[in-house]
Amino acid sequence: MPARSLLRLTLVRHAKTEPGRPGQEDWDRVLEPRGQRDAPEMARRLKQLSPKPERILSSPAVRAITTATIMARELGVAAQKVQQDERLYLASPKVMLAVIRELGERSRHLMVVGHNPGMTEFADRISSERDVDNMPTCAVYTLQFAIAAWSELDWETGIDADLDYPKRSG
Repeated sequence: MPARSLLRLTLVRHAKTEPGRPGQEDWDRVLEPRGQRDAPEMARRLKQLSPKPERILSSPAVRAITTATIMARELGVAAQKVQQDERLYLASPKVMLAVIRELGERSRHLMVVGHNPGMTEFADRISSERDVDNMPTCAVYTLQFAIAAWSELDWETGIDADLDYPKRSG
């Protein structure tokens, strides 16, 4: 049996968003100034920990794709490596797992940008090591998996889990 190298998954909850305005669709909410500052800062922190993602999957909601775009730019990920998928908009953990299995392709490091509550629930279920009660806005959760391909991803298999978020001290 060939040796399996570790694949890295980075989960990102979109950055802080302005409250919805009367008549505005939830889909169209934009980042508030704090969110616009947090996204590049969290990308810089991520860059210190691991190689940059080879592929970024994002919900197409304005707040998520804006977060993904800011982070991609800061990490040096080419725009064509950022892929939007409508299934990630307010996705359940089960849907997120299916999207990653299908679209992860050959990326050694995959990033997914989405929304709560599904993002926190997915993070909690995918780790074999720790509980995740809440991913605050712009939280970054990285894990590694001893699998050969994303199609093999399964619940409670993530190791070396690390959760970071803008207001985390130290």
